[in-house]
Amino acid sequence: MSEKRPITVDDIYNIGHVEDPRISPDGAWIAYVKVTVDQFENTYKRNIWLAATDGGAPRQLTRGGKDSQPRWSPDGATLAFVSARDEKPQIYLLPTRVPGGEARVLTKAPNGATSPAWSPDGAHIAYLAPMREDERAKEDSDEDDPKPADSFEAKQHKERKAHDEEQYYDPRTMWRIPYRQGTSYVDERYAQIYVIAVDENLEGDDAKPRRLTDINADHDPPQWSTDGGTIYTSRTVDATLDEPWLHQHLYAIDVATGTHTQITTDATFTDYAPLPSPDGKWLAYVRTPLEHLAARNIRLTIIPVDGGEPRDLTLEFDRSVDDFKWAADSSALFFNAENWGDTEIYCVTLSDGYIEEAVAGRFNSEMLDVGVDGGIAYSASTAQNPGELYYKAADATEATQVSDVNGKFLSEVIVQEVHELRFKNPDGLELQGWYLEPVGYEAGKKYPLAFNIHGGPHAMWGPGTRSMWHEWQYHAAQGYAVFYSNPRGGEGYGEEFKLVLRKAWGSIAFTDLMAGVDAFLEKGIADENRMAVTGGSYGGYMTAWVVGHTDRFKSAVTQRGVYNLISFYGTTDVPFLIKSDFGVEPWEDIDFMWEQSPLAYAQHITTPLLIIHSDNDFRAPIPDAEQLFAFLRRMGKTVKMIRYPREGHELSRSGEPKHRVSRLTEMVNWFDEYCKP
Repeated sequence: MSEKRPITVDDIYNIGHVEDPRISPDGAWIAYVKVTVDQFENTYKRNIWLAATDGGAPRQLTRGGKDSQPRWSPDGATLAFVSARDEKPQIYLLPTRVPGGEARVLTKAPNGATSPAWSPDGAHIAYLAPMREDERAKEDSDEDDPKPADSFEAKQHKERKAHDEEQYYDPRTMWRIPYRQGTSYVDERYAQIYVIAVDENLEGDDAKPRRLTDINADHDPPQWSTDGGTIYTSRTVDATLDEPWLHQHLYAIDVATGTHTQITTDATFTDYAPLPSPDGKWLAYVRTPLEHLAARNIRLTIIPVDGGEPRDLTLEFDRSVDDFKWAADSSALFFNAENWGDTEIYCVTLSDGYIEEAVAGRFNSEMLDVGVDGGIAYSASTAQNPGELYYKAADATEATQVSDVNGKFLSEVIVQEVHELRFKNPDGLELQGWYLEPVGYEAGKKYPLAFNIHGGPHAMWGPGTRSMWHEWQYHAAQGYAVFYSNPRGGEGYGEEFKLVLRKAWGSIAFTDLMAGVDAFLEKGIADENRMAVTGGSYGGYMTAWVVGHTDRFKSAVTQRGVYNLISFYGTTDVPFLIKSDFGVEPWEDIDFMWEQSPLAYAQHITTPLLIIHSDNDFRAPIPDAEQLFAFLRRMGKTVKMIRYPREGHELSRSGEPKHRVSRLTEMVNWFDEYCKP
């Protein structure tokens, strides 16, 4: 065996992961999405794979490179999935019991179709499709565009449609907040629920999709009742309200008549993601109190399908719930939740509300599914592996790794061990952090430090955080000791741990972060005179706050950060975060908002600062970065700004691969310039 090598920046192209595992109705198979990076095309490939729950090598089902959301038919003979292989995403059907079977397209939605859901009898699929109000009106009038006579006419039609689309938004009118999300402006197309027959032999109206909704609001993915007569969803209660996700409730839609019935009504909560129990008696869903929303726990809740009093199953558990699934006999729910650096899988029984760990081990689970026999499939990352599929049989004590997405890569590289470090802040509160020794570490020798700060602010990092796995290992491979921690305000330690950050984003976290750095320095691994600090989003806010309040760091890289809370409020797609976390709207106490902004302390910054931001970041928009750069430049400080075109807030996690490589290269070069003289 050849000697292993340190991880490089280009290993971004060699790392994959798993998404959306789905167990077949008989419990024998797991369909999942394998995600890889295509360096040549500068993009990501998503293909659907199939693995047996009792072992054996997985096999690839699709090769389109743009395939996702596999969903089993009730009889297990067909997989519905979403593919964007022909420009717009559409739903395809693939036979699973016919070797070499070809997928056929089911939908031809003009703006694409996603989120397929099979009816219990397997005869229909409900799905989501975005449509503008004028497009829905035309659809209702049955005025179909004439079919092109030839390829030339088809080309003309496509060009005319593209021109009309451009003209529709010129000029662009904004009437609700937010008016842009992700990397683009909201196009006034809202996700509507449709139902389409699966039988390809039907003709006329029987073959056409039928729309069940008609409101300028996005609907959550549809879920069928066990008798097939009802579809459950969630949406805003009032389509005219700003930030519609703050006012969501559950709805039941009669499939035959299209009648909508609101199920949840408590205006002090926002409710979403309904999932009916297999016995048809309950709806499980998640809800969050609106007061101080951003810092509150997401609760797993049940309610009778016909309405009634909600029952929170995880209120005393004191952790936020992410993905969840029913047990086959409806007696329990399985869910994952962040807890002390890990994202663990739990089970709660309905009869007594008892919660226990369902899968043992240290990992960060992302998506899960539960089979008819109680087996659990889940995607997860660990400190040793950035992402695989795992399966735990109902009678097994441990889970087994099913996929081998990263096996070849991991066999070739040095993976540094992640060590836990518990420490106390000045108030005596125990906090949690982790560190990596640099590759080639020699005891007694001190190394430059790369100190990382997480975002959120209500997020959590751990030893197996997938989004940071390569970055931390790369820093260590470049000769840096790596340290990161979870200061107060983050997930995984209870609701009060999060709420304490209210009205003090900077000062409270600063105290905890510096206590962690001091505790790590005591181990004698890092050189206190060669320390760099970096973070993204809220981590960018804190990076700027840190260097505005101490000169102990020799280099700093702030990324996709918030630096002026006043301008942030007016440009972000999550303005509710300000009232939620600071208790006021900016105009109610403008001086307080400025005092809480890192930009207010720019004159105190002496650390050389690199600002990294994306042009199309509408979560933490780029004007904040431009202001910070201009302030520091005018003050004669050492500062540089790099901005990435086409990218949004997710640059570091899912941006164009070449941009991710560039970002890490620029970061380490900036570290090196000041920490490796």
